[in-house]
Amino acid sequence: MSAIKLGILGATGKVGTELLKLLENWPDFPLAEPPTLFGTAKSEGRKIKFKGHELTVKDSQPENLEGLNLLISCANGEVSEKLVPLALKKGIKLVIDTDSYYRMDSKVPLVTIGVNDEDIDWHEGIIAGPNCSTAQLVLPLAALNKAFGLQRVIVNTYQSVSGAGKAAMDELIEQSKIIVQDNELSLKGTPERLAKDQFAFNVIPKISKFMENGDTKEEWKVIVETRKMLRLPELKITCTAVRVPVLLGHSESVNVQLLNSFKLEQVLEVLQNHPGVQLWSEPETYPMPLDAANTIPVHVGRVRLDESAPNCLNLWIVADNLLIGAALNALRIAETAYKRNKI
Repeated sequence: MSAIKLGILGATGKVGTELLKLLENWPDFPLAEPPTLFGTAKSEGRKIKFKGHELTVKDSQPENLEGLNLLISCANGEVSEKLVPLALKKGIKLVIDTDSYYRMDSKVPLVTIGVNDEDIDWHEGIIAGPNCSTAQLVLPLAALNKAFGLQRVIVNTYQSVSGAGKAAMDELIEQSKIIVQDNELSLKGTPERLAKDQFAFNVIPKISKFMENGDTKEEWKVIVETRKMLRLPELKITCTAVRVPVLLGHSESVNVQLLNSFKLEQVLEVLQNHPGVQLWSEPETYPMPLDAANTIPVHVGRVRLDESAPNCLNLWIVADNLLIGAALNALRIAETAYKRNKI
């Protein structure tokens, strides 16, 4: 197999930056040459160092895609909609898209490595990666489903502001400074902030826009993406997605009802042995976003029986959302696709 000629779309954003960091420390990834970086017209010409090379960011135009065989898109859905079909016409064999635009397309595999790797085999040029909160959820769920079967899942997310991008992270820091300096609980008296939800010292039970049934788009993503990747279209699953004043790392409180009876020791063994999961098995220890930041595993703790209903247990799941939900999964998809001769 020939080595990979990689392009990274959205290379100067948070996910693109994390992807480049991973590539620098991923010695076995079969790159033929340093990746070609793409950004907005505003980022064009920017210099980025990579393994001793100084790479120049190119404008995201179709003519600049010539000669590549793999494109990882870390851009938004609007860019993916426009450029991905053009990339395929330019001869790129595989586009891995980290945004939401292609996720629920029936012709596009939606993949989390460690859950449904085999779906890579039927791609027609595009593979999508899931929403960050879905990616960390579906890994332990896949392990439990294989061992015991899933009957119902209740998910409450506690999502960091990094999920809304660098501007939201900057906003949280700035708001926190203002509140501490002025000794004010709320910033809503400031005219320019009246239209915004306050990140600092607050939790917001709304991520993305509301849908007709009262769910938000974020909650809908968790539901439909989990069903698609687990191949359980009728799975009973519900979600409440909450934004919390944390810079990096998403947390989830998950209640799972299994189809078959189990002992807690069996559940712990299944999670312990599943690739990509780091189990915190002692009751007195528990993972937090600070523990998960800049780490590769999905951290699972607070695993305990729920005696309020048959065959139920509770899980606490934490991960670095920029890695697990985007950059790392995209890199793992690329590596797996290469090994399966699908690039």
